[in-house]
Amino acid sequence: MPAPELSLSVRVVRFPEAPLHRAALPRHMVARWIRAALAPDVQAAEIAVRVVDAEEGQTLNRDYRQKDYATNVLTFDYSHAPLLAADLVLCAPVVAREAAELNKPLAEHYAHLLVHGVLHAQGWDHETSEADAEAMEARETQIMAALGLPDPYADSDNANS
Repeated sequence: MPAPELSLSVRVVRFPEAPLHRAALPRHMVARWIRAALAPDVQAAEIAVRVVDAEEGQTLNRDYRQKDYATNVLTFDYSHAPLLAADLVLCAPVVAREAAELNKPLAEHYAHLLVHGVLHAQGWDHETSEADAEAMEARETQIMAALGLPDPYADSDNANS
């Protein structure tokens, strides 16, 4: 089966550490990570990735999820298979802090969060039940392994939102 067509936009807003985050997100790798998370019924995907500072991350999470803190990844999905359209917003300071706490390379943590966000865009939800959370984590682990990356939940009790 041919890979789905992917229209991808990657933007990093201006903030002091932006070059570090830009370097962790080479476009070809972002495309690879996103493609790996697409379900077989997705024929094409339009994904915008935006990396933001803590202020914008908190504002978006507060305004759209009524949670007044910056979170690692927010997913805004607009359509599902066969055409998937979504915006993924990653909060750089949160991602960097988590990567450091987990002792993982920044790019590896971004890969996991992009996979996580793309699964959310396709209807996966870890907040509905423990069974759904376990299924989503298992799928993320499977995708990460296919990418040659370690289990994001190994040695960690932290689930991502």
